[in-house]
Amino acid sequence: MRTLSLLFACLFSTVATADLPQVTSVESQPLKSQVSRLIRALEFLGQPLNQADQQQLQEALEQSDEVAVPALQAVLDQQCIAGVHINPESRVKIARGPATAELMEQGWRVFLVKIHNEAGVTAPLRVASPNAAPLYQQSTGKAAPTPSILPTDVPNRWLDVEMYTERPLLKTLSGLELEYQIVQLYSRDHGKREAILSFDVGQGTQDLGFRNQVPILFECQPAVKVRLEIVDDDGTTTTTGQFVIRDKDGRVYPSRARRLAPDFFFHDQIYRHHGEHVLLPPGDYEVTYTRGPEYQILTREIHVNAVKEQTESFRLRRWIRLTDHGWYSGDHHIHAAGCSHYEAPTQGVTPEAMMRHIMGEDLNVGCVLSWGPCWYHQKQFFDGKVHTLSNNRYLMRYDVEVSGFPSSHCGHLCLLRLSEDDYPGTTKIEEWPSWDLPVLKWGKEQGGVVGFSHSGWGMEVPGDELPSYEMPRFDGIGANEYVVDVVHDVCDFISSVDTPIVWELSVWYHTLNCGYTCRISGETDFPCIYGERVGLGRVYVKLPQQEQLDYDQWVMGLRDGRSYCGDGLSHLFNFRINNLAVGEIGDDARPSFLQAKSGDELTISVSSAAKLAEKARDDIRNRPLSAQPYWHVERARIGNSNKVPVELIVNGEVVERREITGDGSIQDLQFSYRPTRSCWVAMRIFPTVHTNPIFVEVDHQPIRASKRSAQWCLDAVDVCWEQKSPRIRESEQGEAAQAFEEAREAYRKILAESHDDR
Repeated sequence: MRTLSLLFACLFSTVATADLPQVTSVESQPLKSQVSRLIRALEFLGQPLNQADQQQLQEALEQSDEVAVPALQAVLDQQCIAGVHINPESRVKIARGPATAELMEQGWRVFLVKIHNEAGVTAPLRVASPNAAPLYQQSTGKAAPTPSILPTDVPNRWLDVEMYTERPLLKTLSGLELEYQIVQLYSRDHGKREAILSFDVGQGTQDLGFRNQVPILFECQPAVKVRLEIVDDDGTTTTTGQFVIRDKDGRVYPSRARRLAPDFFFHDQIYRHHGEHVLLPPGDYEVTYTRGPEYQILTREIHVNAVKEQTESFRLRRWIRLTDHGWYSGDHHIHAAGCSHYEAPTQGVTPEAMMRHIMGEDLNVGCVLSWGPCWYHQKQFFDGKVHTLSNNRYLMRYDVEVSGFPSSHCGHLCLLRLSEDDYPGTTKIEEWPSWDLPVLKWGKEQGGVVGFSHSGWGMEVPGDELPSYEMPRFDGIGANEYVVDVVHDVCDFISSVDTPIVWELSVWYHTLNCGYTCRISGETDFPCIYGERVGLGRVYVKLPQQEQLDYDQWVMGLRDGRSYCGDGLSHLFNFRINNLAVGEIGDDARPSFLQAKSGDELTISVSSAAKLAEKARDDIRNRPLSAQPYWHVERARIGNSNKVPVELIVNGEVVERREITGDGSIQDLQFSYRPTRSCWVAMRIFPTVHTNPIFVEVDHQPIRASKRSAQWCLDAVDVCWEQKSPRIRESEQGEAAQAFEEAREAYRKILAESHDDR
């Protein structure tokens, strides 16, 4: 019955779109594949097909050849601004498509182009227009300039036009008899404007008699300046909001197709300060607004009138405010260039753009790290101090990620609080050391706080056991050399949240079981591992009572473990044992160290909170832990309840478990534990948040929790050396070999001193 209705819909649509003839001599499998990629591309550009069209396409994709081919065309032809016919001699002629010729002033719209390719051409389809600035009218794969610098001295040049050929689409035609591509159109003006569009597949392919051109009369809707009045949860207006704006067809505004910083094309959201505006054509919109994970995600409808300007007010709502308790959030691994940052990744965006995103996600501290691909351009912003754009609530500092350097194979490094960003005696990246230990030593010698980035890469282990006793390959760019460097007391932290949690925590748990005290922190590696937003992974640091936000205090808290890390959707703060809070100076002038006697009762307390969505999200919690999002509160949900488990961890083992309600309320918990030997103690809600440990020395003995962990670390040094030594320079081999051997000797000694595993 569904097949019959689909055929009737196909026949009806064919009559309505007779100016774009049906193509019948095409196989359905490659066409279906191309259409699937087309759908994903439209979604990426923020201008998806409406639900009805998507439903029809999905039904068509499930049909047999004789039904699918005409049914797909029946839906997609309606979105085509033009049809391109390439005859067997590769001559191109154009027909006007049935899509409504509607553009938006100062904005981009996307349309489809139907290509009937009888010649099987595999060259790029090019578009041009005399109404567009000549420099930008062909698909170059480069960003168009800001609209304000398009030519305005030629009245007839009001348009910008470009084919979209980025992934998941192809830069060239596939050679299939039928396919669809995307053309992007930008209007400088409003009102009625005629444009001539022409298409070709290379010089000399244009058909005779101007048949490769089509004149189109566009109705360019005037944009309305919609000012955004943003009121924070506390009633202040000195704030920044995050907004996702969609029209009734689900299209995102401003169009993602040609955003320029500070709006990023790989985001749905934009960030606006109070009083700033966005340009929207008249109509109805759904606006989703928030400001980082401590805020509720709110949605409301707005109607934009046909006026020059209007104001819309948005009141932000928190579900928790950690600064009220003295805890300040940060993301110590953010990039302003490379990966997703526009079409010039070696340069990237400015500090002004990054500061807007930091404030828009309510991230108290943002560490913007220059790295290999953008090193020589971005390092101009490093000055060894907090950036001048910072204020008393939000700090930004430029520092270094050692990535794309000779030592990167041993693990990427985050170097924070540097006073100098050039390694001694070097003038270029290639001259830096080819292994990590010298770089970490240099960072600490100048007062820096240093550690490993995206720790799980190269540390993959099967299964979900924690800690895992399987041996990783040590073949990546995460905390690979860490197992050696921690012995030399030069690694302040390893990073988490942005790689699979078991891979990150396993090596950390093993070294904690050996008595080492490296801390854990949270990061995003924006926009490389996570491009959705800064601060998706974050660390919360407790500042001294009544202390104003201060970068040095904050980063030293990260170093001392006066912190916890996670996704910001759950929290474990004010963790303490007896009278010692995590990260505070203990009995012997070491942070987080507590002295006890065997059998003493430890009183353990923590304040906990979690914010679950009203309905369980199976799309997240049913994924394996090795799939993004690696840390997320939804993964911790107990069944279909609104509860999550808070676990007390001793030497890597769960010794007690409590359930809390994930409604955003703060719930104070108390535990008790009687140690019989030295141990490290931490709290976690797996896999969404983890505290740093408090180290309990029983009868003044060092922590030697596990022979299996000590043996694992000893074996890991050998595996790491075998994997990394071939890429260490010959001139550095001797020093590196000695450092690795010192690590082996340390683990052998710890193994002999360690307790048998229970």
